[in-house]
Amino acid sequence: MIPLADPAATAALGRALGEYLRPGDVIFLQGDLGAGKTTLARGLIEAVAGVSDIPSPTYNIVQIYEAPGFDVWHVDLYRLKAAEEAFELGLDEAFRSAVCLVEWPERLQGVLGAPGLEVQLQPDGAGGRVAILRAGPEWEDRIVAI
Repeated sequence: MIPLADPAATAALGRALGEYLRPGDVIFLQGDLGAGKTTLARGLIEAVAGVSDIPSPTYNIVQIYEAPGFDVWHVDLYRLKAAEEAFELGLDEAFRSAVCLVEWPERLQGVLGAPGLEVQLQPDGAGGRVAILRAGPEWEDRIVAI
Protein backbone atom coordinates (compact mmCIF):
# COMPACT_ATOMS: atom_id res chain seq x y z
CA MET A 1 0.00 0.00 0.00
CA ILE A 2 1.33 3.40 -1.01
CA PRO A 3 -0.09 6.47 0.76
CA LEU A 4 -0.90 9.38 -1.56
CA ALA A 5 -1.55 12.59 0.34
CA ASP A 6 -2.82 14.63 -2.61
CA PRO A 7 -3.15 14.73 -6.41
CA ALA A 8 0.53 15.71 -6.75
CA ALA A 9 1.54 12.48 -4.98
CA THR A 10 -0.79 10.51 -7.26
CA ALA A 11 0.83 12.05 -10.35
CA ALA A 12 4.27 11.32 -8.85
CA LEU A 13 3.35 7.63 -8.58
CA GLY A 14 2.43 7.73 -12.28
CA ARG A 15 5.82 9.27 -13.10
CA ALA A 16 7.57 6.57 -11.04
CA LEU A 17 5.70 3.81 -12.89
CA GLY A 18 6.66 5.43 -16.18
CA GLU A 19 10.34 4.77 -15.51
CA TYR A 20 9.76 1.00 -15.72
CA LEU A 21 7.50 0.66 -18.76
CA ARG A 22 8.04 -1.77 -21.61
CA PRO A 23 6.08 -2.26 -24.84
CA GLY A 24 3.18 -4.62 -24.18
CA ASP A 25 2.65 -3.48 -20.58
CA VAL A 26 -1.00 -3.28 -19.58
CA ILE A 27 -1.90 -1.37 -16.42
CA PHE A 28 -5.44 -1.46 -15.07
CA LEU A 29 -6.38 1.67 -13.11
CA GLN A 30 -9.22 0.96 -10.70
CA GLY A 31 -11.21 3.10 -8.31
CA ASP A 32 -14.41 5.05 -7.97
CA LEU A 33 -15.16 8.29 -9.83
CA GLY A 34 -12.71 10.92 -8.64
CA ALA A 35 -10.29 8.36 -7.17
CA GLY A 36 -7.34 9.73 -9.16
CA LYS A 37 -7.06 7.29 -12.08
CA THR A 38 -6.69 10.04 -14.68
CA THR A 39 -4.31 12.00 -12.44
CA LEU A 40 -2.03 8.96 -12.18
CA ALA A 41 -2.24 8.38 -15.94
CA ARG A 42 -1.39 12.03 -16.63
CA GLY A 43 1.74 11.81 -14.48
CA LEU A 44 2.86 8.68 -16.31
CA ILE A 45 2.14 10.06 -19.79
CA GLU A 46 3.84 13.37 -19.06
CA ALA A 47 6.95 11.51 -17.85
CA VAL A 48 7.28 9.12 -20.80
CA ALA A 49 5.83 11.13 -23.70
CA GLY A 50 6.74 14.67 -22.65
CA VAL A 51 3.16 15.83 -23.17
CA SER A 52 1.56 18.23 -20.72
CA ASP A 53 -1.89 18.74 -22.30
CA ILE A 54 -3.50 15.40 -21.42
CA PRO A 55 -7.30 15.39 -21.61
CA SER A 56 -9.39 12.68 -20.02
CA PRO A 57 -10.31 10.06 -22.61
CA THR A 58 -13.85 9.72 -21.22
CA TYR A 59 -15.56 10.92 -24.41
CA ASN A 60 -13.00 9.79 -27.00
CA ILE A 61 -12.48 6.51 -25.13
CA VAL A 62 -8.86 6.29 -26.38
CA GLN A 63 -6.06 8.87 -26.47
CA ILE A 64 -2.74 7.76 -27.98
CA TYR A 65 0.64 9.35 -27.18
CA GLU A 66 4.01 8.70 -28.79
CA ALA A 67 6.84 7.88 -26.41
CA PRO A 68 10.35 6.78 -27.32
CA GLY A 69 10.11 3.10 -28.28
CA PHE A 70 6.35 2.64 -27.89
CA ASP A 71 2.95 4.29 -27.97
CA VAL A 72 0.95 4.89 -24.81
CA TRP A 73 -2.77 4.22 -25.04
CA HIS A 74 -4.83 5.94 -22.35
CA VAL A 75 -8.19 4.20 -22.40
CA ASP A 76 -11.35 5.03 -20.44
CA LEU A 77 -13.92 2.27 -20.82
CA TYR A 78 -16.60 3.91 -18.66
CA ARG A 79 -18.88 4.40 -21.69
CA LEU A 80 -18.28 0.93 -23.18
CA LYS A 81 -21.60 -0.90 -23.49
CA ALA A 82 -20.23 -4.39 -24.20
CA ALA A 83 -16.81 -5.91 -23.60
CA GLU A 84 -16.57 -6.94 -27.26
CA GLU A 85 -16.44 -3.26 -28.26
CA ALA A 86 -12.81 -3.32 -27.07
CA PHE A 87 -11.90 -5.19 -30.26
CA GLU A 88 -13.38 -2.38 -32.36
CA LEU A 89 -11.04 0.03 -30.57
CA GLY A 90 -8.01 -2.10 -31.48
CA LEU A 91 -7.16 -2.87 -27.88
CA ASP A 92 -6.24 -6.47 -28.64
CA GLU A 93 -3.33 -5.28 -30.82
CA ALA A 94 -2.43 -2.44 -28.45
CA PHE A 95 -2.17 -4.90 -25.55
CA ARG A 96 0.62 -6.65 -27.47
CA SER A 97 2.63 -3.68 -28.76
CA ALA A 98 1.87 -0.51 -26.81
CA VAL A 99 1.69 0.49 -23.17
CA CYS A 100 -1.98 0.56 -22.20
CA LEU A 101 -3.41 2.44 -19.23
CA VAL A 102 -6.97 1.23 -18.82
CA GLU A 103 -9.51 3.04 -16.64
CA TRP A 104 -12.68 1.10 -15.78
CA PRO A 105 -11.10 -2.25 -16.80
CA GLU A 106 -14.00 -4.21 -15.29
CA ARG A 107 -15.91 -3.28 -18.47
CA LEU A 108 -13.63 -5.70 -20.36
CA GLN A 109 -15.02 -8.67 -18.42
CA GLY A 110 -11.81 -10.58 -19.10
CA VAL A 111 -12.13 -10.62 -22.92
CA LEU A 112 -8.58 -9.33 -23.42
CA GLY A 113 -6.80 -11.14 -20.61
CA ALA A 114 -5.15 -10.05 -17.40
CA PRO A 115 -3.03 -6.94 -16.90
CA GLY A 116 0.61 -6.95 -15.90
CA LEU A 117 -0.14 -4.46 -13.15
CA GLU A 118 -3.29 -3.36 -11.34
CA VAL A 119 -3.39 -0.07 -9.45
CA GLN A 120 -6.37 0.25 -7.11
CA LEU A 121 -6.91 3.79 -5.78
CA GLN A 122 -8.98 4.14 -2.61
CA PRO A 123 -9.73 6.98 -0.18
CA ASP A 124 -7.71 6.70 3.03
CA GLY A 125 -10.14 8.54 5.32
CA ALA A 126 -7.72 11.41 5.97
CA GLY A 127 -8.41 13.37 2.78
CA GLY A 128 -5.88 11.51 0.68
CA ARG A 129 -5.86 8.09 -0.90
CA VAL A 130 -3.86 4.92 -1.01
CA ALA A 131 -2.67 2.95 -4.01
CA ILE A 132 -2.71 -0.82 -3.82
CA LEU A 133 -0.50 -2.39 -6.48
CA ARG A 134 -0.96 -5.97 -7.66
CA ALA A 135 1.83 -7.11 -9.96
CA GLY A 136 1.83 -9.96 -12.44
CA PRO A 137 5.04 -11.95 -12.97
CA GLU A 138 6.46 -9.48 -15.50
CA TRP A 139 6.11 -6.60 -12.99
CA GLU A 140 7.27 -8.32 -9.79
CA ASP A 141 10.90 -7.16 -10.04
CA ARG A 142 9.98 -3.71 -11.32
CA ILE A 143 7.44 -3.03 -8.58
CA VAL A 144 10.03 -3.59 -5.86
CA ALA A 145 11.99 -0.61 -7.15
CA ILE A 146 8.94 1.65 -6.90
